[in-house]
Amino acid sequence: MAFAAVLALALPVPAHAQFGGLLRSKPRASSSGKTENGCDDSAGKAVGRSVIGGMLGGLAGRAGGIISYLPVPEVAGLLTDAIACKLEPEEQKKAADATLEATRGEEVGSTSAWKSETRKDVSGTSTVVGKTQLADGSTCMNVNDVIIVEGEETTVSKRMCKKPGAARYEIAQA
Repeated sequence: MAFAAVLALALPVPAHAQFGGLLRSKPRASSSGKTENGCDDSAGKAVGRSVIGGMLGGLAGRAGGIISYLPVPEVAGLLTDAIACKLEPEEQKKAADATLEATRGEEVGSTSAWKSETRKDVSGTSTVVGKTQLADGSTCMNVNDVIIVEGEETTVSKRMCKKPGAARYEIAQA
């Protein structure tokens, strides 16, 4: 890993640009600079979206003052990409924990808030805004996630379902 860090810092920027397309697993940006999932994909943020590429791209991005975030595996099924990509890994875990806490009681109106320990201007909430019972015995909830990063608010609504016998609610497949 240390070798990869040294290698990432040693590579000139044009080399990163040349290999960026090979390492990309994030959805392509539209002409507005936003990806399909709502994340900013401006220049310098698209490099390194695979496991190794993410590591190299993250180090190179930080060296150049540009920070981009990828959803960590622990939040899969709990956070949307539009929220996760704006949060550092520890913040993603806090946001996912807030979703788990809000859905645990299975009550409409249940809210859980969190605050970043690493960035003073980052916080969020998860709020259950609706609940339905499906014919197959599954229970689904509509949950609103709100995050504030550097004064910019992002709100995403998600439908989360729990099948009979399942331990927790997870984002329903579209």
